[in-house]
Amino acid sequence: MEMTGIGWLNLIANLAGAAGMLYLLPLDINYELRILLFYGIVQLMVGRYRNNVLLIWDEIRLIIISHCWFFVGVLLFFKICSLSIVLWLLVLALTTALMSIVFARYSRIWFRNTFKKNVLVIGIGHTAEKLWNVCRGNRFSLMDVRGFISCNDTKRLPTIYQQEEVVKEHVYSFDDMEEVIRKEKIQSVIIAIPQIHKKDLEQIVAGLRNRVKEIKVLPSFNNLVTFDTRVDDFDGLLLISTAQTEINIWVRMGKRILDICGGIAGCLVLLPLYFYVRRKNHQSGDYDPVFFKQKRIGKNGKEFTIYKFRTMVPNAEKILDELMETDPAIREEYTKNKKLKNDPRITKAGHFLRRTSLDEFPQFINVLKGDMSLIGPRPYLPREKEDMGIYYDIIIQMKPGLTGMWQTHGRSDVDFEDRLALDEYYYRNYNLWLDVTLLAKTVKTMLGGSHEGAR
Repeated sequence: MEMTGIGWLNLIANLAGAAGMLYLLPLDINYELRILLFYGIVQLMVGRYRNNVLLIWDEIRLIIISHCWFFVGVLLFFKICSLSIVLWLLVLALTTALMSIVFARYSRIWFRNTFKKNVLVIGIGHTAEKLWNVCRGNRFSLMDVRGFISCNDTKRLPTIYQQEEVVKEHVYSFDDMEEVIRKEKIQSVIIAIPQIHKKDLEQIVAGLRNRVKEIKVLPSFNNLVTFDTRVDDFDGLLLISTAQTEINIWVRMGKRILDICGGIAGCLVLLPLYFYVRRKNHQSGDYDPVFFKQKRIGKNGKEFTIYKFRTMVPNAEKILDELMETDPAIREEYTKNKKLKNDPRITKAGHFLRRTSLDEFPQFINVLKGDMSLIGPRPYLPREKEDMGIYYDIIIQMKPGLTGMWQTHGRSDVDFEDRLALDEYYYRNYNLWLDVTLLAKTVKTMLGGSHEGAR
């Protein structure tokens, strides 16, 4: 396991925090030192401080796992007979876990210029642009993209041509790559051309050999690779073993418990919010029902009634039909995206509700009823079934969610096709930790955070 400077910094800080907490325990100093050593070993064995942890959510998962094992391990391997010390060890584990999360997050901000990794991206197409956006929004990975290499105008790679999608002032020619690596002090290169031919890839790698510390490749597997994917060395042959995520009864129970807890909490907030929205509507002269009811596609294709705060004028569906008949541009936009960017049917109060995502709060009623889950695919309209195409049979395997991949990865900026792809990704990669991550991202988005990556 390779540890970088930021990894050592976090290890020292975590050991110092644990030592401070252990010092308060009424134990022999040698006993405390052994517990402290055990703490450090558990952190390392679980995989903390690794060089390949790129997201804060992965780091938080490792922190939780490592501190749980630490607490259980101390109880099993150390003779702790006092209930007060057991409780203090529990406080120690919780406190050091929280401190680890905070320091892991902010150490990458405070010491970014010291520990950041200068990255060069080979490619200028859509994949390179997406990588650029992720790196900008994900400071945890410490990846600082210094430029992009265009392979369009070089005789050495005649089969590669990409439409330029990235920031033009940071694009360099492939023939100038060696100079860019030297000038920008590049440590890592990412090849972001998913459909690249084997010979072209070999040519690029040959040009990078002994010039950078690491080379990464963004491959194209067309959704083959999931969280269950395993890479095996089969006597010199690279095997990628993938499997469909199986949602067993224990995971379903855990998801339902999370839904019930979240549903109760959401409904407690919903009650005062209802009266607030009603008052705002009345002030605008709008005395129609506060809630909007609509049929949506649920699990296994069964339709259910969804609840939302009404953000549009009455008879919104009829008005939409009239707008589509009279305005070809509106008809084309809605046919493509299933929504209008500047929808004239939205009320004054509705703009606020949508901008803050508060219009979704009545769906906590659907969550408690079991029609929906806190996290899941987007609840699609029955008339969208035909447009869902091959994704339909996959998406209906799970309950639709109050939030999900579609909301935490752009929401209004994501077109219909991309929303379907995100929902398929959620199904194929489902686990409870993904739910927790998406729930945290949703709260962050509602509070004004970015959709991009983990900061």
